[in-house]
Amino acid sequence: MASTFSDLIEDLRLSARSLIDYGEGLFSPTVRLGVTGLSRAGKTVFITALVHGLLRGGRFPVFESLATGRIARARLEPQPDDAVPRFAYEDHVRTLIDERRWPNSTTDISELRLAIDYQRENGAERTLTLDIVDYPGEWLLDLPLLNKSYEQWSAESLALSRQGPRAELAAEWHAHLATLKPDQPENEQQTLTAARLFTGYLRACRDERFAMSLLPPGRFLMPGSLAGSPALTFAPLDVPHDGTAPDGSLRAMMRRRFEAYKDIVVRPFFRDHFTRLDRQIVLVDALAAFNAGPDALRDLEGALSGILDCFNVGRSTFFSSLFRPRIDRILFAATKADHLHRSSHDRLEAILRHMVERAALRAEFAGAATDVVALAAVRATREALVQQGREKLPSIFGTPIAGESAGGEIFDGNTEVATFPGDLPTDLATLLTDGGAFRGLTEAPHDQADYRFLRFRPPLLERGAEEPALPHIRLDRALQFLIGDRLQ
Repeated sequence: MASTFSDLIEDLRLSARSLIDYGEGLFSPTVRLGVTGLSRAGKTVFITALVHGLLRGGRFPVFESLATGRIARARLEPQPDDAVPRFAYEDHVRTLIDERRWPNSTTDISELRLAIDYQRENGAERTLTLDIVDYPGEWLLDLPLLNKSYEQWSAESLALSRQGPRAELAAEWHAHLATLKPDQPENEQQTLTAARLFTGYLRACRDERFAMSLLPPGRFLMPGSLAGSPALTFAPLDVPHDGTAPDGSLRAMMRRRFEAYKDIVVRPFFRDHFTRLDRQIVLVDALAAFNAGPDALRDLEGALSGILDCFNVGRSTFFSSLFRPRIDRILFAATKADHLHRSSHDRLEAILRHMVERAALRAEFAGAATDVVALAAVRATREALVQQGREKLPSIFGTPIAGESAGGEIFDGNTEVATFPGDLPTDLATLLTDGGAFRGLTEAPHDQADYRFLRFRPPLLERGAEEPALPHIRLDRALQFLIGDRLQ
């Protein structure tokens, strides 16, 4: 009964927030675009490049309203939500262009408001407000926790930690877990140790050598101001699904803190931000999973399915706008397409499409539009054919980040190199077998394929009277899908 009453209160809060947003939108049409993706997927770079291109009129031939001149100008507006940090656009532009460094990854939610003055196809002049909401994809993986008990979550986390490469990474945590007795009196030091070892296991899974994606609770890896708080100091226990936890027991304390995590972290994000989104782009660093092998790809596929199950999707209607906004367009974007020759871009799209196929079909059945694209928000490489023996190999040129290595050579961060990216398989099944895993970039002949993708610096741009345009791959296609219909 208490749970039902709590759910009713939560629904009333969501409806009230929706009514406020709807009323504001009557006078100023607004699109709230959610930008998310798991660690290192390129969210910050995507938003920076998108805003930079709109502000300076970038080269976006597929973005119809800009290409035809109907967009008169775009301008930044004051931050709309007082409780949300502003996306540091200006700092990120300087980092990309002046320092030729990639901006730091997203660790918290942020927001940026952009006003787009445009002419409708019928000639009327309008302004569209675009609120871009940047948040970590790991937070989405926390949403299913709202419908799980501590015991369910513990069982699922333990089962996952005993599979594949995770088992070795969890060894120290598992050893400590074996010493704990759930019904013993609560013990703060044992709990702190369990939480520390469990968090260490999650961090090890996220390392690029393994590139695992299913790693809830998300705030354990990016705690922010909650670091060290009881709400982030718990861990799974080997306990049965049913039964009650004795008062004052270790199990009762872990369960209480798990519920606090949901109340303090997950529900506010769901209520104040997630339910207000109209459009969504999910950025995916599939190349990192290719590097790490089949286990990482299976994990990524499971994470994407979990993320997409969280979205409240469907056709946007008058009543849904009033009481519970729906996400009516979702774009899945495989990032870092510039690390591959364009001849492999279709294959990269096809692999991502296969990964999200079931979830995309459910979204489309509910009335939402979905699409898949391979893109590079900022293109760090260029293409060329390189003669190798009698063959001309489709290669890419770029400047590897200092410390990157290939073929025994360690790069200094200033030298441009030519690399042969190899050919992606034509289907996901090939990548999911140990014998068919794709390995990445090398300067070795393509018949000696045991290599990895290099990381490249942002491109060197010529500075003129105005700020230079950032080169990209299909960023305009992404914009057309996400907001093109709202600028007609």
